[in-house]
Amino acid sequence: MLYLKDLIYHPTACPAPILKSINLELATQQLGMIIGPSGSGKSTLLEILSGLAQPTSGSIFWREQQLVPEQLHQLAGLVFQFPERHFCGATILEELRLGHPELGTERVKQALNEVGLEHLSLSTPPHALSGGQQRRLALAVQLIRQPHVLLLDEPTAGLDWSIRQQLVSLLAKLKKDWTLLIVTHDAGDMLAIADQCWTIKQGELESVDPMTLDPKIPEPLTVA
Repeated sequence: MLYLKDLIYHPTACPAPILKSINLELATQQLGMIIGPSGSGKSTLLEILSGLAQPTSGSIFWREQQLVPEQLHQLAGLVFQFPERHFCGATILEELRLGHPELGTERVKQALNEVGLEHLSLSTPPHALSGGQQRRLALAVQLIRQPHVLLLDEPTAGLDWSIRQQLVSLLAKLKKDWTLLIVTHDAGDMLAIADQCWTIKQGELESVDPMTLDPKIPEPLTVA
């Protein structure tokens, strides 16, 4: 179980905390979803869970073991919003082996099979893939590391309806073997596969029943 206790993130340059006493429990092999507008702190929470940022106070536990930031890199695999912008490898094989040159071809093919890309040539450039295939490849990049928790930031952003449906089906499949935590402002069809849901507003997290949620929380208007 992933367990957060009284997690606070308050950078010295900010007048108010970005995250305010976050408490969360997510069982293994479940899909949890945090829904909130831009600026609510949801992406910051994923950065803390992946070890990219350090909380001001509070604790993070995995199966009753309290974790330090260095251990969070091993706990979680983070898939950024628009992860295709972060691809660095010239081929699918290079992308999956980045930081792991010792990985054999069989392990690479296994990761691609888990996300439904086993039919692709390993020499295919990542940027030649379709949008949906690129999101699947980004998942494979994290799965090959064998993390305990998959963290996804707006996984369906920018995808058309049919590709979104395919990705939701993939996430439902992955939660049979992995623990997933998703943050989004647009829950859409992901609500149907969520085991637990929370809303977040101005850094405050609240547990809610998925059946009572509006699948989309409108983004705040931007004044030019």
